[in-house]
Amino acid sequence: MAFSVRDDELEAFNRFANFYNINLKIIKKPLSSSNLDETLGYELISFISTCNLGKENLKILKTNGIKCIASRSIGYDNVDLDMATKLNIKVTNSYYSPYSVAEFTVMSMMNLLRHLPLTIKKVGINDFSLKGIKGKELQNQVIGVVGTGKIGKTVIKCLSGFGSKIIAFDPFPSDLDNIEYVSLEVLKERSDIITLHIPMTDQNKHMVDSKFLSSVKDGVLIINTARGGLINTKDLVTRLKSGKVGGAALDVIEGEGGIIFKNCSRKQIDNDNLVILKNMPNVQITPHQAFFTDQAVSDMVEVSLKNLIEFSSTGDPSNSIN
Repeated sequence: MAFSVRDDELEAFNRFANFYNINLKIIKKPLSSSNLDETLGYELISFISTCNLGKENLKILKTNGIKCIASRSIGYDNVDLDMATKLNIKVTNSYYSPYSVAEFTVMSMMNLLRHLPLTIKKVGINDFSLKGIKGKELQNQVIGVVGTGKIGKTVIKCLSGFGSKIIAFDPFPSDLDNIEYVSLEVLKERSDIITLHIPMTDQNKHMVDSKFLSSVKDGVLIINTARGGLINTKDLVTRLKSGKVGGAALDVIEGEGGIIFKNCSRKQIDNDNLVILKNMPNVQITPHQAFFTDQAVSDMVEVSLKNLIEFSSTGDPSNSIN
């Protein structure tokens, strides 16, 4: 069964359910304590980040007979992985076209360099002057890529035609042509733009904090299309206000749960930092949409279902986390 299924996923779910000849139950609401009974009689679940797979819910899922849960995204930080492992519930993650996030990342860099957030606000009040919007060219920037997994590598590939100087940090460097790997400290000191492409882990939480931002280049641009918790948002707001950070493009943000993927136009947003950032002229806020392309959605649904099919047939899916 699949939880938290969006309307844009329905076509892919139906197509792959027919292709793989599987019996599929679709639940549009996120998995939570209120609908755990829906899982009775099932063994396999497809989920996304809006589902609550904490300790207590996992215990009930185990009692209900669930054996494997498959994320439709790369991330799985909404899962209590230690408890899932203890309960012998297999957890898998997905993968999808890395070009979706990579292209969005490069677009975001260019938007900040050309002051698009400010320009759109100015045009909205019929101010068509050029004051304050003289931009910079990507070819003249030093870009620091933090994390060179599939998406980080694809960002580098997409940037290769622009003539930028690209440096990278990763504890496990890849064999990439014309890329200089440096320490994180050196990357902070040299980069005009820093883009994050690492997973959300206990070690990485708030990696970008006041200490990190105190040693970056003046006016640096920060891009985050990975996970909101990688940045201490309060510290980022402080550095944006002081001018130490020249701008930020945030497709993800701390505390986005209950907000992201929802129409909140008729209610007050209970996230003070988001409200502040949304009104800054040098900040681009987008609704966790970097992944959101037709190809990526199809990939995520198919890989999630294939992981469950593989578990059912072999007990050892290739994208197993635990």
